Amino acid sequence: MFIETVRHRIRLVKPRSFAGLMALYESNHARLRQLLGNVSSLPPSTLSSSATDLSLHVTRAERCRYTTSLYMTYQFESAEGIECDPNLLLRVYHDARLAEALSCCEQPRHQALRGLLLPASSELDRRWSLNIMLNKWLEYCLDHRH
Repeated sequence: MFIETVRHRIRLVKPRSFAGLMALYESNHARLRQLLGNVSSLPPSTLSSSATDLSLHVTRAERCRYTTSLYMTYQFESAEGIECDPNLLLRVYHDARLAEALSCCEQPRHQALRGLLLPASSELDRRWSLNIMLNKWLEYCLDHRH
């Protein structure tokens, strides 16, 4: 169960439900704001360094009046050149204070991330998996003081 606060009241929200997904989007927004500050005023490209983690690359894909789309990733050198992984595409809804993961690379390198991206039987399950992964990654980045 998730806890959602609504007008100073607390209610439990069922995971993998629409209400649960909206609560997850709210949590993603709060963590993203903690990590990056005001997303609507980010420069086109941002690099966050940590003494205990890889550099986090954030690139603005699109900025509109009410939304901003970003790519958030680590970069790895490979034989083919620079590889971005997990390369999450996010959409931040400024007025609603929500952040949604829209897409991700096929197979993230890190086993923990692969375990969060389970095969989806519905669109709700697909969105749930992507956004749980984003939520856990944001928590990880904050723990590593990005």
